[in-house]
Amino acid sequence: MISSNTLVLLACLAVAIVLLLGLVNMMRGGSANLSQRLMRMRVLLQFVAVVVIMGVVWWRSA
Repeated sequence: MISSNTLVLLACLAVAIVLLLGLVNMMRGGSANLSQRLMRMRVLLQFVAVVVIMGVVWWRSA
């Protein structure tokens, strides 16, 4: 079973990876459509990360 620390780490890493991909695309002058998709994915992953973190905090306090 995956520990709660691992879930938080994976959620944060997913956000960081998508953020870095977006920055690299922007610096290279890549596709605007790809930048928009990466931005939307980053926002969604940030939401998921916040939900995971809040769930872990709630689980540990119970």
